[in-house]
Amino acid sequence: METQPVYKRVLVKLSGEALGGKDGIFDNDRLEAICAQLKRVADLGTEVAVVIGAGNIWRGARQAGLHIDRVRGDHMGMLATVINSLAVQDYLIKAGLETEVLSAIPMAQVCGEYAQYKADALLCAGKAVIIACGVGYPYFSTDTGMVLRAAELKADAVLSAKAVDYVYDKDPKKYPDAKRYESLTYAELIEKNLQVIDGAAGAFARDNDLRILLFSLAEPENLYKAASGERVGTVITN
Repeated sequence: METQPVYKRVLVKLSGEALGGKDGIFDNDRLEAICAQLKRVADLGTEVAVVIGAGNIWRGARQAGLHIDRVRGDHMGMLATVINSLAVQDYLIKAGLETEVLSAIPMAQVCGEYAQYKADALLCAGKAVIIACGVGYPYFSTDTGMVLRAAELKADAVLSAKAVDYVYDKDPKKYPDAKRYESLTYAELIEKNLQVIDGAAGAFARDNDLRILLFSLAEPENLYKAASGERVGTVITN
């Protein structure tokens, strides 16, 4: 028997890397597993909004060593999130969950344009909503887009699926004595300069009293566990 949901509405942040495999930007088995868990969350009665990064396609011009203007490079990253969003939409629909992609940058032939009330109405109707192109402006990370959309849509929790299982005080892959945190306040996050989300996103989440659950997506079932209240990863609150 499925566990009853703890949250009425969640915003799920997926890293682009979570969608990829060793041989390409997408991995069929990963996409199927992730979308199966998102469908399972929706079957609980939890409304599901999704924001996806673009790391499997585009890490940014500066990180790639390219001499591309920052603004243009950020626009390239936003467009990459649309590719990821369309891929996840297709797999979610195949998993049996009606899904709409809404973009902060209008592109009518590809997907709908994001608007707060449109996204809210779709979620209330039981559809998943994938929000592409971040906030639609350069210089803002997908972490910032994640917390902004969570606040706009009044999500009860942000489920941030990362490559790490907890927040640590330093890289656990390099330092065996790295300290892990099962819970953190935003004040601690900012004071300790823990780089799990960028500073602007952390300050915004603090000011809007958001609840972020950060966990590893190595096991896609962690999405369901987090949504149903099971303890996984680090909880960040005020």
